[in-house]
Amino acid sequence: MKFNILKSVWMLAVCILVLPLLGFAQANEQDQNLAACKYGFASCDRSRLSGPERAQLDVVEHDRNVVECRRGETNCDRSRLTPEEAAALSLAQHQHNYTACMDGIEACDYAKLSPQEAKTVAVSAHQRNVADCESGAQSCDSSKLTPLESRKAIAAEHQRNLSGCTEGWDPCDRSRLTKAEAISVTAAEHQRNSAHCMDGWGECDSSMLTKTEADAVNRNEQRHNYDACKSGDPACDYSKLTKGQAKELAAAEHQRNYKACASGYGYCDRSLLTAEEQKTILAHPSL
Repeated sequence: MKFNILKSVWMLAVCILVLPLLGFAQANEQDQNLAACKYGFASCDRSRLSGPERAQLDVVEHDRNVVECRRGETNCDRSRLTPEEAAALSLAQHQHNYTACMDGIEACDYAKLSPQEAKTVAVSAHQRNVADCESGAQSCDSSKLTPLESRKAIAAEHQRNLSGCTEGWDPCDRSRLTKAEAISVTAAEHQRNSAHCMDGWGECDSSMLTKTEADAVNRNEQRHNYDACKSGDPACDYSKLTKGQAKELAAAEHQRNYKACASGYGYCDRSLLTAEEQKTILAHPSL
């Protein structure tokens, strides 16, 4: 009898502990199924939804359909839109098409434009073509320009060619330059070459320099080379030093070597010291 009572108590305790867990598991599965339905997953089982859950799902699916219609997606079902939503969608689509026609970037359906919008779009397209022709864009259709616009486009192209020739850019067609422009371009080329030779940057054609310019470039190169030799720069070319520069550098190096030997700091070559300097260092080792 006592054993049966204990057994009954134990079974009751198990039921108390397990049943809530089973209920929680079922509730969790129900939530997962509802989430799957809301996200449109294939695992959704609509037959397991309660009345309130089906109502929630209807709202979610309706909102998703509205968004898909606004985005122009193929999943859009216009029949499920309210009259207000359908009207708003038509307005948005019309505005998007009008903007696409005005910008000339996206696909445009001219048939959906009103007569006034079509006129405005035509003006915008013409202005865009004029700008393309004046900037030299490949999309330019010169056949659609008025005589005045054509002359302006030709003038703009001539100016671009002149700028390219003056600055040394491509493309440059010298045959299209006037006599005065050709003279100006030649002067600009000469000045640019002289500057390149002076600063050592860019291409330098020394044969194009005048004697005065060549002398100035040589002096500049000698100064740069002398500075490089003074600072120990690897770019130094001792063969290009003048006699005076070589003498100054030799004197400076001799003085540096003497100080290094006297102080014990830095590289010292005692073989380069004079006899008098060696005596001085021996007599005053702390120098």
